[in-house]
Amino acid sequence: MSSAEKKTSKGLHPRNPHNAPYDFKTLAACKPELSAFVSLNKYDNLSIDFANPDAVLLLNKALLSHFYNIKEYDIPKGHLCPPIPGRADYIHYMADVLGKSNQGQIPKGKKVKVLDIGVGANCIYPIIGHNVYGWSFVGADTSTLSLSSAQSIISKNMNLNTDIQCRLQKDTDNIFTGIFNKEDYFDFTLCNPPFHKSQKDAASGTQRKNKNLAKRDKNLLNFGGMANELWYPGGEIAFITKMIRQSLKHAKNCLWFSTLVSKKENLPVIYKVLKQCKTFDVQTIEMKQGQKVSRIVIWTFLNKNMQEKWRTKRWS
Repeated sequence: MSSAEKKTSKGLHPRNPHNAPYDFKTLAACKPELSAFVSLNKYDNLSIDFANPDAVLLLNKALLSHFYNIKEYDIPKGHLCPPIPGRADYIHYMADVLGKSNQGQIPKGKKVKVLDIGVGANCIYPIIGHNVYGWSFVGADTSTLSLSSAQSIISKNMNLNTDIQCRLQKDTDNIFTGIFNKEDYFDFTLCNPPFHKSQKDAASGTQRKNKNLAKRDKNLLNFGGMANELWYPGGEIAFITKMIRQSLKHAKNCLWFSTLVSKKENLPVIYKVLKQCKTFDVQTIEMKQGQKVSRIVIWTFLNKNMQEKWRTKRWS
């Protein structure tokens, strides 16, 4: 473990700027409305009520303004307002994956093209990836309302509006087909798949979180979320296995496919399906934030020679 990794207080990626505790005075200076929600918690530290969606949204607005130069940001009421530190981790770990595919140098700039499956109303991954690494993005979603919100954020921030596109997935049975154009070549895809199996399951999860928040002052965040953001028939494992099988059709148009996997017990099935699809390489990257552990599973159909040709053609 490097010295940089030892210094990270939350277990986040060493380049993640959110390793330090939130500086609420600085954040409130970026977004003065946040001040009304900041108070001392039982540990005599400045904090907010993480069960309050208005407070969480203002915190995100302040974080995006301070760290990512996003001055105009809003999402429709009830849509997913994600925890930014964990989203940033995914981006930084995928940057490392590209770096390993590029002789140790992380490729930057809009020549690097990324596909975000389920961009949502919040557009978080494209915002972070474009701001930190200059990458260009395509954000795909099945919800016209989510895409309208994401497009509004892009249009209102001049530093985003030429390098992030939104595409509607009209067929909910498809994940990649209908989004990949013939001329598209993506350096990687990313996805935060729906976690729950049903709307009832999602509602139970929210109730458990709210109960935990009432009991103790920890970052067990209730970030809201609409149906398409929270649940999918069969849950996370059904969505991911479908994604893997459908990725085979676009094997030559993407260097690395990837997805978050929240449930460790789903990994054996995921690995089995990846083997069935004859992937060339599969890797699992573990991410930690406090006591929470999740992982990214990445796969490619391109052998070493094809990966080298990809690198020289797209990044050299």
